[in-house]
Amino acid sequence: MAGVDADAVRRMTDALFIERGLRSPSSTRFWGLLVLAAVIASAGVVGDSTATVIGAMIVAPLMTPILGCALALVLARRRQVVRCLLLVTGGALAVVAIGMVLGWIAAPPDAFASNSQVSSRISPRLIDLLAALATGTVGAFALVRADISDTLPGVAIAISLVPPLAVTGLLLTVHRYHDAGESALLFATNVAAIVATGTVVFLCYGVRAGAERAGMRVGRFRGRTLVAVACVVVLVAVPLTTGTIRVAHDRLLAADARPVAERWAATGKWQIASVEARNGTVVIGVLGLPPQPAPTALREALDDHGMRDADLELHLVGGRTHWCPADTDTCTVRKGGSG
Repeated sequence: MAGVDADAVRRMTDALFIERGLRSPSSTRFWGLLVLAAVIASAGVVGDSTATVIGAMIVAPLMTPILGCALALVLARRRQVVRCLLLVTGGALAVVAIGMVLGWIAAPPDAFASNSQVSSRISPRLIDLLAALATGTVGAFALVRADISDTLPGVAIAISLVPPLAVTGLLLTVHRYHDAGESALLFATNVAAIVATGTVVFLCYGVRAGAERAGMRVGRFRGRTLVAVACVVVLVAVPLTTGTIRVAHDRLLAADARPVAERWAATGKWQIASVEARNGTVVIGVLGLPPQPAPTALREALDDHGMRDADLELHLVGGRTHWCPADTDTCTVRKGGSG
């Protein structure tokens, strides 16, 4: 594998290291694009618009300080590592804050329960880490090789950084704290993957030697740096493994609950609109005209089919939302239900 020359290293540092002054060109570009991307992403999530969210991914500049952190690690510049981490952290908090503002303004009555942009970002799994590692590798490779830099827009779309943060802010406004944490975990997964793969790619391409040829200050690179990066990836993988198991359990739970729910709805000539499971809770949407079927009858039917440990959330379209906890034979109307 051919190493990078001095000009390539200068190009990389100019592209990834944001200047300190808030009025500097690179700093104003970063914060300006970040704020705009946060607004676009939050609006896209609220409107459940995939095209708008993709637009935010392309505009978002968060990849720059994240890969900058990887480059600073390889060059062993501690102050630059800290600065890049502060930019990533500050940028992430800014996006969450903007998401919260738009959430206070435009949160829907169902607290984003039916929003596909939200649901796709609150169940991170190991496959998301694998995809992030591959995408981060492509991003670092594109920076090292100027002849394939035209792949960077595709990397920005694949590595979704700003949308999960916007979802976190929106969910905080509707008090869905667990799901907000899950979308934040997805962002952390992507960051860890980009830093890890960027560090490896930059080392493999001899960026340190190129920097020395360019007359740049290069610190002593220690093996424990790689160990620390690997530990961060493993640390992120632990909750992702738990999430993968939980998603598999929820899918099985939803599959078992659907035929039970359909038989229950048929007794009152109602129709099952949706059946899903979220963190061990069966969530069922029902369509029909009054009189409504008894929620307690569905609770009993689920218990009889081995789902006694699962809570039940029943949404009667045009009617009320009933909550039937596990191991009980009673159902209550949840706050926010109509009628």
